Amino acid sequence: MSELRGAAETAVRQCLALEATESCAIVTDDEREPIGEALYDVAGEITDDAVIVRYPPGETHGGEPPEPVAAAMSGADVVLAPTTKSLSHTRARTEANEAGARVATLPGITEDVFTTGLAADYESIAAHCEDVLEQVADADEVRVTTSAGTDVTFGIGDREWLSDTGIVHEAGQMSNLPAGEVFVSPETADGTFVVDGTMRPHGLLEDGQRLTFEVEDGLVTHISDDEIRETVEGAAEDVGDAAYNLAELGIGTNVAVTDLVGSVLLDEKAGGTVHIAIGDNAGIGGETEAPIHLDGILREPSVYADGEPIDLPNATDG
Repeated sequence: MSELRGAAETAVRQCLALEATESCAIVTDDEREPIGEALYDVAGEITDDAVIVRYPPGETHGGEPPEPVAAAMSGADVVLAPTTKSLSHTRARTEANEAGARVATLPGITEDVFTTGLAADYESIAAHCEDVLEQVADADEVRVTTSAGTDVTFGIGDREWLSDTGIVHEAGQMSNLPAGEVFVSPETADGTFVVDGTMRPHGLLEDGQRLTFEVEDGLVTHISDDEIRETVEGAAEDVGDAAYNLAELGIGTNVAVTDLVGSVLLDEKAGGTVHIAIGDNAGIGGETEAPIHLDGILREPSVYADGEPIDLPNATDG
């Protein structure tokens, strides 16, 4: 527990800025209890109105938590959610933000990722987010290419680019922790993207391993990997084409993450990477609700905003 203490201090005090007059709900599950307890211990030192809520791990990322958990989230000023399955793209998280809560989700967090991923200068991360945001904010079209075979173009339309800086000090704000990305839910997309970094359920891909996805009119039409395809097909049984939605384009801005480790939560934040997601985007500015949100990380991308190359942050930027 002492090893988790420093990271918990950073999350509660620096990232969420919990105050003595505020309420705080720590939402965790049976497999992430030590991290939840570390966060609760710090929160309890700051406010007398702190609770910890634990439940069995969910079945899928983006699946809704039990109703009592959702109620605890919407009733708190500050929510930290270290869980096995992601609560980021859920109605429970959205409704908590709409009620004014400051929310940090830590989906799939491990103790190693917790302790290393929060050992970062979040003011630096925020500055890199601002720099990338300035380069893409007004673009109508963004193209991503890689030497692994990616060539996909996103129509941004009226969708707003958002930043995940890890600084969650205003009512209604939300962030992942560890943090560091600029992202958008595009209106449409066409082309091919090839994941050569990290993607569930595989974790960190082996050298030479590639996961290929074809996209047409904003829907994924081909998935090369059997396990991922079966997951998407299973979700499609409930929600139809929404499961195939090209949900997100994200650009990593955390220059403290110098190597991919196999954790989507951490690896998608790595400076100089791009991640592309399938499924739900209702919680990040889109209009599609689905019980899945599957991120794949692309190494060494080139990114163009309306044809102009984007200067991506990397570890040498400090």
